[in-house]
Amino acid sequence: ESDTASEISFQCNKHKKSPSVGSHSSDMASVSSVSGSVLSVYSGDFGSVDAQGTVEFALDYDEKNREFQVHVSQCKDLAVVDEKKGRSDPYVKTYLLPDKARMGKRKTSVKKRTVNPIYNEVLRYKIEKMVLLIQKLNLSVWHNDPLGRNSFLGEIEVDLASWDWSNRKLNWYPLKPRSLSAVNGVDHRGVMNLSIKYVPPGSLGPKNPPSGEVHIWVKDVKDLLQLRPSGVDSFVKCYVLPDTSKKSYQKTRVIKRDTNPVFNHTIVYDGFHTEDLKDACVELTVWDHEKLTNHFLGGIRLGLGTGLSYGISVDWMDSTQEEVAFWQEMMSAPNEWIEGWLPLRSL
Repeated sequence: ESDTASEISFQCNKHKKSPSVGSHSSDMASVSSVSGSVLSVYSGDFGSVDAQGTVEFALDYDEKNREFQVHVSQCKDLAVVDEKKGRSDPYVKTYLLPDKARMGKRKTSVKKRTVNPIYNEVLRYKIEKMVLLIQKLNLSVWHNDPLGRNSFLGEIEVDLASWDWSNRKLNWYPLKPRSLSAVNGVDHRGVMNLSIKYVPPGSLGPKNPPSGEVHIWVKDVKDLLQLRPSGVDSFVKCYVLPDTSKKSYQKTRVIKRDTNPVFNHTIVYDGFHTEDLKDACVELTVWDHEKLTNHFLGGIRLGLGTGLSYGISVDWMDSTQEEVAFWQEMMSAPNEWIEGWLPLRSL
């Protein structure tokens, strides 16, 4: 069924589990991770003001230093957030899309009590020109609230592939409302084709298997984020949470230069009791492999999504309705492969 099979043990009691590595465990090398949650471009937006006004900026690429530069000059006629005091405290924030987590956020200083802020600041990204040309620049203006209840004031999105790089002058651009895709929370990162099954203890004969097993067959992924013109060098890694130790870590091989990689890789976790299925969560994440670091592309979490694991509140037990339904179908059909396509998401 697959070109590689990995096996790892899963042993639980009521409050914790401690894994022991099976004889067929594969490469345990650690990989870098994105710390914290991958937040939306629009996270923290509590305002309801209409976008208005303009922003003046210029774009440039420094070939010598391989640096993308966003020169944010000023804004004019921004919306007033605090009507009673007639004030806004605006700042400008930028992301490179589609993978905002990879390149990160840049932002200017906050200008107090003005709807016509002057910044004259340069926001910088260390990035190769060829990679930059498959990105979009999202530049948005926000009112800064001391309690973190920031308000969206407007944005502009620039397709860098079609940008006139000979134009280094400061120009004015109208601020627009949030795009429909952003308002609806669309964050397409691709879809994963996989099968899972649960084999209860003793279901294949006396003491066979001696403990329950969860089989995970990662088949392929479609429409991954393209971080380079040549595609991505992707691999999938797997944990059965709550364990995040190196002993529970399994991964596929790397598929190079392909946004539709075929992995055909099976992982088997044993040591399961049937009651563990309601408290455990299979986390599958897809990564772009590079020499110095690996970049998160998207993932899924298969579990009941209750927010609890062995009676403890955990943030990773957050499966979507589709992921919960997939896990429940596996629980209700022992010894049967359950196949499906699941969308990758930020975790």
